[in-house]
Amino acid sequence: MQNTIEPSGIRAAAPAMTARLTSRTHVLVVDDEQDIAGLIKHGLEKGGEIEAEVVTAGDAALKSVTERTPDLIILDLNLPVLSGLEVCRILRARPNTASVPIIMLTARSTETDRVTGLDVGADDYITKPFSLRELTARVRAVLRRGRAEAAPAASGALVYRGKHIVADFDAVSVLVEGQAVRLTRREFELLRYLVQNRNRVLSRDRLLERVWGYDRLVETRSVDVHVGRLRGKLGVAGRQIETVVGLGYRFVE
Repeated sequence: MQNTIEPSGIRAAAPAMTARLTSRTHVLVVDDEQDIAGLIKHGLEKGGEIEAEVVTAGDAALKSVTERTPDLIILDLNLPVLSGLEVCRILRARPNTASVPIIMLTARSTETDRVTGLDVGADDYITKPFSLRELTARVRAVLRRGRAEAAPAASGALVYRGKHIVADFDAVSVLVEGQAVRLTRREFELLRYLVQNRNRVLSRDRLLERVWGYDRLVETRSVDVHVGRLRGKLGVAGRQIETVVGLGYRFVE
């Protein structure tokens, strides 16, 4: 049976230790509920490959990221000093943290809250109470995906030239009507996969597997929100991303 984490009523965990400079993957956990943060830290570090650092306020998160850029951030929304949404906006505006994966973790569970969180740049959104096993699985999936993206590109066409858009996937450059378009890491990978499979219908499950790295069905609005935001940024070229009702999405030429 899965462990379910409630927002309160959990036995206190030991305070987070100061992050050490090691070769392990560095995950920053930002949550002002130290019992929950402690359990997340313990769950992530069980395998020995991840080093989790815990901070409990928005300003402390920014200070930590400035001192050492993490490989992934788990970010609560209700934080002292600066909210999680504001922290996410600031990090996405900085070139050195624009592509750091962010998983939002919060008690806010309405659709509006989810969409807002994803719209400011989060890669995914998990609500409390949550399964510690599922959170850990999602973190590892995102990290696996990041390593795959860092590997040498497979052979094949690395540049797509359409009527309105030129996407150079090797140079990480997208031009629409000759103007540069700034995409987040997730939006860029989504566009890449859609273009690579153009004129084919791709289900949400397949996109989650290939772009997000999830190897099983998870409940998330990430795909729909990211497709909507990608369309908006691409302007006229965004019309090439079609919704196939009941099936998924398709990039058409």
